[in-house]
Amino acid sequence: MSRKPPIVCLLGPTGTGKTAAAIAIAKRMDASVINFDSRQVYRDFPLITAQPVAEEQAACPHLLYGFLETEEKMTAARFVAMAVDKIEEVRAQGRLPILVGGTGMYLRSLLSGIAPIPEIPAEIRQQVLNRIKAEGPQVLHAELTQTDPDYAAKIHQNDTQRNARAAEVYLATGKNMTWWHTESEHAPAPYEALKIGMKIDLNELTPHLAKRIGVMLEQGAVDEAVAAYAKCADPEAPGWTGIGCAELLAFLRDELSMDDARDKWIKNTRAYAKRQITWFKKESDIHWFAPGDNAAIADLAEQWLAEFK
Repeated sequence: MSRKPPIVCLLGPTGTGKTAAAIAIAKRMDASVINFDSRQVYRDFPLITAQPVAEEQAACPHLLYGFLETEEKMTAARFVAMAVDKIEEVRAQGRLPILVGGTGMYLRSLLSGIAPIPEIPAEIRQQVLNRIKAEGPQVLHAELTQTDPDYAAKIHQNDTQRNARAAEVYLATGKNMTWWHTESEHAPAPYEALKIGMKIDLNELTPHLAKRIGVMLEQGAVDEAVAAYAKCADPEAPGWTGIGCAELLAFLRDELSMDDARDKWIKNTRAYAKRQITWFKKESDIHWFAPGDNAAIADLAEQWLAEFK
């Protein structure tokens, strides 16, 4: 029986050396790195979102990094379409696609298929946003417990984005999120994936994250935010909602002191890493390695790919 085309996926929480592991694999074989981090797509925040530096990008081709404007929105559906396009482009060159990132929903959507929820009309989206502003997400969450109790149990009542999304989907389609995720026809991308994860205890990772943010600030993160703000001063723009970007924006708008912005950036990054660890623990078929164990990671990738020849 013929196997699907192979791709390698390097995943795990922020700050665990996924790019270095990808480059270690690329040194053994012709490969290209494809980003699946929802924040590293933004053009104006290469430092704040920890995009691979020039030296790393010179080691092998890097795709889907730093191409999106601050006011543009990236979604799982848009990512899947772009990722498939890049994977096929890489394969046509005879190279191995290595997907690298920490946005678990993007990777799951690619490998397991994404619910084909239709585009929501602008007037319905605005109607829901108006309600969120006037009544708060808790009211929509209370309604969600009636229309979709399973999905309501998975999200917090204060989660503005997910409660708004659930409300607009139900209003526009008459079907709830649980139906779309379980009953509609998903179309997974036609690849066989080797999933390699970076495993680290959160308490061990935390001081490294704080140190990394300190280095970012020393290297000019504030200047990067100032330049981005000059181009897009809309605080609601999608690019500003990311961790690091949001805290520095608050500093630029005199809503936080620099010390408070830094402390909040560290706190939110740790919380995000915790959510990533929890997400990936639930994923199946992941081969776990300690950060920095790149030779063993490259060995596994090499052995696995030999099965396709």
